[in-house]
Amino acid sequence: MKAKRQQEILRIIKEQDVETQDQLLAELSRRGVQSTQATISRDIKELHLVKELTGYGYYRYAVSEHKVSMNLAGRLRTIFKESVTSFDWAQNIVVLRTMPGLAPAAGAAIDGMEISDLVGSLAGDDTAILIMRSNEAAVDFCEEIHKMLK
Repeated sequence: MKAKRQQEILRIIKEQDVETQDQLLAELSRRGVQSTQATISRDIKELHLVKELTGYGYYRYAVSEHKVSMNLAGRLRTIFKESVTSFDWAQNIVVLRTMPGLAPAAGAAIDGMEISDLVGSLAGDDTAILIMRSNEAAVDFCEEIHKMLK
């Protein structure tokens, strides 16, 4: 029920300008989805909806751009945690071992994290090699990986 209601909320704000929770509640009701103002308020928070100013001088609900990047970062971390089985470093190179077939996903997750000391990555089937700018950067990144995998 919650997923259906939230999906309908996203559909509504995409199709029309909704300025208030009351308008949103009324449109949901018109579409056969019964809810309360308190529930709608929680949904707005969970969906990371924000009010943005339109070109006509009033506000409307929209999906926050920040939410998109937060969700992507969360997904990348989840992929990373689920795929990496071990890691080690040698000078400025970090080697990640993953479950079979998941090194490309782990490499993509690393690339998506925008790590400033990462020069590049190369992924095979179950191993990804990360080239760091310095030996110290490799050690520091391994410490971060350790924290991430806890």
